[in-house]
Amino acid sequence: MTLFNFYKTPLLATLFIALFSLSTSGVAKTAEEEQRLEAFFKDLEAFTVVFSDIKQLYVEDVENKELFNNAIKGMVSGLDPHSVYLEPKEQKSLMESASGKFGGLGIVISKKDDGIQVISPIDDTPAYKAGIQAGDLIVKIGDKPVRGMTLEDGVDLMRGEPGTDVQITILRANQKPFVVDITREIITIVSVKGYLLEKNIGYVRISSFQGPTAALLKETIAELVEQNDGYLESLILDLRNNPGGVLDGAVDVSNLFIDEAGLVVYTKGRIPSSNLKFKTERGDIMLGSPIVVLINEGSASASEIVAGALQDHKRAIIMGNTSFGKGSVQTIIELDKGYGLKVTTARYYTPNGRSIQAKGIEPDIKLKNISLENEKEESIIDIKENDLNGHLEQEDPSNMSEAEIIKLQEDNQATLDKKAIEKLKKDYFVHEASNLLKALTVLGR
Repeated sequence: MTLFNFYKTPLLATLFIALFSLSTSGVAKTAEEEQRLEAFFKDLEAFTVVFSDIKQLYVEDVENKELFNNAIKGMVSGLDPHSVYLEPKEQKSLMESASGKFGGLGIVISKKDDGIQVISPIDDTPAYKAGIQAGDLIVKIGDKPVRGMTLEDGVDLMRGEPGTDVQITILRANQKPFVVDITREIITIVSVKGYLLEKNIGYVRISSFQGPTAALLKETIAELVEQNDGYLESLILDLRNNPGGVLDGAVDVSNLFIDEAGLVVYTKGRIPSSNLKFKTERGDIMLGSPIVVLINEGSASASEIVAGALQDHKRAIIMGNTSFGKGSVQTIIELDKGYGLKVTTARYYTPNGRSIQAKGIEPDIKLKNISLENEKEESIIDIKENDLNGHLEQEDPSNMSEAEIIKLQEDNQATLDKKAIEKLKKDYFVHEASNLLKALTVLGR
């Protein structure tokens, strides 16, 4: 390809000149550097040939911006499965997810046929207080019918600035559609759930790691201590199927249980800023009581940091199956006009120097994937109201006061908690962890 053809696109010409000037500046190049530079321009020429061919031959005219965006996406996604070039909407969503907070109603939703169905309202959120129930179908958001709408569009319409109002039209079994007015609030995603399995044995599940996770975990354990009328003698920390999240969340959670000097995790990358050490902060909220951490093939990233740190510090017994093995760190870079780049910048290592990448955390005690009830593991926690014997029939919240709605929700939640504990006791992993903790307590460890 001649330079003339290359310069047909002004943007590419500018890029070429800038790269050429950068590459040829400074002292004379060695033979090896010259070869690398020549190879670089050959690769760049191949890119411009394809770009030019698409501009001239593709069946429809394509804007330069779209082609460049697609090229960048392909360049980034080709690095590894975790590096991504983010459109403004995706960047905003990722930042909200990492913080665990956003302005909205507080409901978990999914697509059902052409509509949007409520999976569950989140406790103590506007949707919860308004009486939104699991199984409700949302048929209209404001004045926009939901039929044919994507789930993402539905989420966008229901999210918004705290203090603003939104009307949603609900279709509930055996009732006419009714409208609920809800005021948006800051929603904190609840990533921690805890139960007192029996006297002195606490169970806590962390579903993901976000900014508030450590604080929520601390609160949850404090509630279990209160229910137990004294400090817990042992704890089961369930990280199964936890895909990870923010690194700081994992470090903070680990530090809640470690009471000795050392590291939680450290990272190593190509540049100095990627070489970080995260030190322990002494202060064990369990006061040395035995801990069993449950992991499986779905435990990844931040989950593996916690499991690895507690294992290396001999603070917990790791039980289950080998974890996923995602031992890389992604950095989120904010770009112009709302775009973002999530790129892998380092690998992380456990305190004893073990790389988890593509290896995972090996449990101290391996368990087979069996169930005492031949039920899917996912059904352990996800219990629906209509699964309960004698569950209350659906009521129209428009005929109830706010106090009555909240009381009804609290009563239902207490019943759900009782049912969840019964399910957990029949979970093979939890059953084995509980038996081990009882043995350790007897032995005085």
